[in-house]
Amino acid sequence: MTKKSRSRFISKHQEVFQLGAAVLFLLLVGVYASLTGASAAGLSSSAVWLLIVAAAVGAYMAMNIGANDVANNMGPAVGSGAMTMGWAIAIAALFEALGAIVAGGDVVGTIKGGIIDADAITDPALFAWVMFSALLAGALWLNLATALGAPVSTTHSIIGAVMGAGIAAGGWGLVNWGTIGQIVISWVISPLAGGAMAAAFLYIIKRSVTYRSDMIDAASRVVPILIAVMVWAYTTYMLLKGLGQLVKVGFVVALVAGALLSVVVWALIRKPIAAMARRQDNSKSGVNRLFTWPLICSAALLSFAHGANDVANAIGPLAAIYEAVKEGAIATKAGTPMWIMVLGALGLAVGLALYGARLIKTVGKEITELDNMRAYAIAMSATLTVIAASQLGMPVSTTHISIGAVFGVGFLRELLKVNYAKMESVVRTGHQGADRDEVEAYLNRFEAAEVSEKKRMLADMKRRAKQRETAEGAVFAKKEQKAFKKAYKKEIVKRSVVMRIVAAWIVTVPATAVLAALLFYVVRAVLN
Repeated sequence: MTKKSRSRFISKHQEVFQLGAAVLFLLLVGVYASLTGASAAGLSSSAVWLLIVAAAVGAYMAMNIGANDVANNMGPAVGSGAMTMGWAIAIAALFEALGAIVAGGDVVGTIKGGIIDADAITDPALFAWVMFSALLAGALWLNLATALGAPVSTTHSIIGAVMGAGIAAGGWGLVNWGTIGQIVISWVISPLAGGAMAAAFLYIIKRSVTYRSDMIDAASRVVPILIAVMVWAYTTYMLLKGLGQLVKVGFVVALVAGALLSVVVWALIRKPIAAMARRQDNSKSGVNRLFTWPLICSAALLSFAHGANDVANAIGPLAAIYEAVKEGAIATKAGTPMWIMVLGALGLAVGLALYGARLIKTVGKEITELDNMRAYAIAMSATLTVIAASQLGMPVSTTHISIGAVFGVGFLRELLKVNYAKMESVVRTGHQGADRDEVEAYLNRFEAAEVSEKKRMLADMKRRAKQRETAEGAVFAKKEQKAFKKAYKKEIVKRSVVMRIVAAWIVTVPATAVLAALLFYVVRAVLN
């Protein structure tokens, strides 16, 4: 058997195992639901079966959330090399489940963001069908997006599904179109804000550390500050979002608590980081190693916060169905029993373990090349943008922000590479007629120089180039410069992946809306 055939054989059997494990989990969920929630509710046989099937669909939705959304938290850390794929999946599965169970909240809003007017639906059975159709439509769309390697917003998926099923049940007037309009605007705002913030952080790191001639000395002073800023941001984020259901604190209190803890952390790590820095090479790889543990901790915290918040996209509609069939009433906020919380947590962990690697690879390795410094910039961008947007009342998507941050890092690298290529062209033009070794030595000094020194050297080269300009013109002709620029773009940011992801973002809400509407008609026809 050839290496290629062996790889295909292993891949095929791995897919069979994954599918078998997923189906077995959903069957066990059905048994679990029948022994816990369904039996405890004292329901009729038809209601019991509806709840069992709904529990399986809710677990299916949770699995797809775990498989798709985990890439936002773990993709940059894996892509940068801060942790292996295996460790990333293990850590994320643990913290996703802990976040869902510990901080998922006792009350989950079933109508996300006021998408439809629940008061317009008076029949509890009809309301249960709407939620069931929305849940299945959202899960199917996330499954397709994961298979295509496109990280999409799980919140937008369930929002579009609830909207579509609601329209099918009660007409267009049932939808709160103002909220839908805000979501459409967020498609643009989220990735742009995330990209701009990540690019800004990365540029600050470059100017303060990697553009210095003595990178290690600069890193020993700057990295503790950067880590302290990360502690401040993540403490604030966890108090407001990750632990929001357990600890109720205001925005200012969260900011102050984060600031105080960051000062303490800075005081504790300043000397150890400086000592660690002195043991590294005076290179970017040496600086990158200083960010490894902060990245691992940040990925774990983001997974916890994600489990606490986005588990609602799976168990919120399920809790509404449970309330409808148990009490015969419609609740816009449904108390969530512990058995449903556990189901959601297990679904997140199982989906992540079985299918999370694909999207982690897409985000971490397929869009642009990442290292620890770039992953740090992405993590900080996602956290700060979500905090700012939540305080401004903007309905942004964490997925869009995180992927936008990856785009921002890639496009900044592209811009800097192209600019450096232009500078190199000026240097070579200014050295026309010189020995090749002399040119290369000058380029090496230019690359290692401080920013201010680079400017001086570049100005000197421009003067020399102008003085030595001959009839042959510059070393690189315009066509060559254009081709050089295009080559860098192709190398640094993969346009095909970007377009695939953006297209998936745009169609998520309408696709899930149409799918949910169709499923609602099917469900109503079957059950009637």
